[in-house]
Amino acid sequence: MAEIRFRTREIGSLSKPGWRVKSVVGRPVEEADVEYARRWGERLGVEGHEELVELLGKGTGFTGEEKARIQDFAALYAVRLLESAGLDVVYDGEQRRSEMYDHAVKHARGFEARGTVRSFDNKYYTKAAVVERPRVEGAYDLEEYRFVREHTDRQVKVPFTGAYTIMDWSYDEHYAAEGGLLGAPAERRAEARRRFGVDVARDVVRPNVAGLVEAGADWIQIDEPAATTRPEEVPLVVETFNATREGIEARASMHICFSDYDCLFPHIERLEDCYELQLEFANRDSRRPGTKEEDRPGYAVLRRFAQSDWDGKIGLGVIDIHTDFIEPPELVRDRILHACAVLGPERLEVNTDCGLRTRTWEVAFEKLRNMVEGTRLAEAALNGA
Repeated sequence: MAEIRFRTREIGSLSKPGWRVKSVVGRPVEEADVEYARRWGERLGVEGHEELVELLGKGTGFTGEEKARIQDFAALYAVRLLESAGLDVVYDGEQRRSEMYDHAVKHARGFEARGTVRSFDNKYYTKAAVVERPRVEGAYDLEEYRFVREHTDRQVKVPFTGAYTIMDWSYDEHYAAEGGLLGAPAERRAEARRRFGVDVARDVVRPNVAGLVEAGADWIQIDEPAATTRPEEVPLVVETFNATREGIEARASMHICFSDYDCLFPHIERLEDCYELQLEFANRDSRRPGTKEEDRPGYAVLRRFAQSDWDGKIGLGVIDIHTDFIEPPELVRDRILHACAVLGPERLEVNTDCGLRTRTWEVAFEKLRNMVEGTRLAEAALNGA
């Protein structure tokens, strides 16, 4: 029997250090920010971090070239943090991106900003309206990917904001006003949203994905936090994933979090070549040890996946990203072992619930390191070590 081993990953984002944010937006970089860069550069063994420390010592007035160099270092620090934590699959913590929705919309034609809205806690994004059919010219994340690929020998998974979420988080000032929509008002609204979502998939997300795949990316992750916001539109989530996936020769997975996963059934059975669903579970789970059903209430919905005709992998969320609680490795182990009893180890990989952008690097690093250690404990238990 082959040895059981799970690949460990973070979902996407890490918090941006103060020196990265302040230097780029034009606020003074303080001595504490410089010390933070020095300390983490030494801790992670970031090559050339002395150059960054010297550059940040300037404090203000960074040129465009200097800002770009600072962003390079932010991406490199994130890669090294994930590597040092022991992850098998890495990216750059989305250090170059402003916010997942805004990052996609600002690179596309056909959108106009309409103001800032709150997403959760103290996090905000600039909400846009679609005013004409959206489109992009070229792959806007190409240089981001090339930098990561050049600076790691680990497997790389690239996150992209999904078409459904882009559509759902935008105002519609174009599709609903188009002619040719038939039926009752509710039917016309539904068809307008469908056209909007599919156009975003085909003309915004897919061109970006295709450019990175052509450059060598072999694993893409479509992020759909809005997937179950409107349960009646889960079929549209599937349709936009499939439209994004069409013609793309790479592994494709979808990340969904803080959702009612019961809404996904049976619609996910129509996902086309979806390698994996990366899902959040730890946030709804208990912190007590144990592998029995009553110990692991946050993973109850796994039974639905076990009974479904959809047979892809599950990226098992074992780390809660909304708290500073550092999950003990033994708790991570028990969550994995419970999931193995339900689905079988061949259908599982291991990740955080979602991106860790709301946590400090100190907390994120400890969480990730314990996730890796707990995963190795689970593997040892399953392999009879």
